[in-house]
Amino acid sequence: MSDLDLLTQSLARNVKHWRAVRGFTLDVLAARAGVSRGMLIQIEQARTNPSLGTVIKIGDALGVSITTLLDYEQGPKVRIVPADQVVRLWHTDSGSHSRLLAGTEAPGPLEMWHWRVMPGESSASDPHPVGTVEIVHVTAGELTLTVDGTDYLVPAGASATFEADAPHTYGNQGDVPTEWMLAVSVPPAR
Repeated sequence: MSDLDLLTQSLARNVKHWRAVRGFTLDVLAARAGVSRGMLIQIEQARTNPSLGTVIKIGDALGVSITTLLDYEQGPKVRIVPADQVVRLWHTDSGSHSRLLAGTEAPGPLEMWHWRVMPGESSASDPHPVGTVEIVHVTAGELTLTVDGTDYLVPAGASATFEADAPHTYGNQGDVPTEWMLAVSVPPAR
């Protein structure tokens, strides 16, 4: 099965799932997303590969990320996105582009940080509230991300997402400074 087939099936499954979770009929989702009911039926039956614009509209209407709609990997709490798997969503001939590095749902506060850790140093974090997720994108060096006692190596150009309700540490076991961007999403207070 090709990657495109996997994405088409994943999109079908995830649109159906999130439409059910939200309690939307086909007509309600079509109206909210500004796409035809017929298009939604084709998507949910995996009979079409809609444009990126259509997927964005559906994601926005459902309140979920593109990553969630297209994700066909059900996996571990930590997900590494290698540099060669980053998706370029938009580009121009002159070199402008946008790249979806990694995504996750963000129902509450979202923070963006820039970190730099020198060789041999680390910074530990206590567990955050249940439901907190973090996204890191390493821009220089190699990050040793330790989550709940397990080390994950995240090289420059790669990204990782993880559930941050377990103890975690950001470390640099290399011989050059490590730098990364960090987004933290905390669930809303109840």
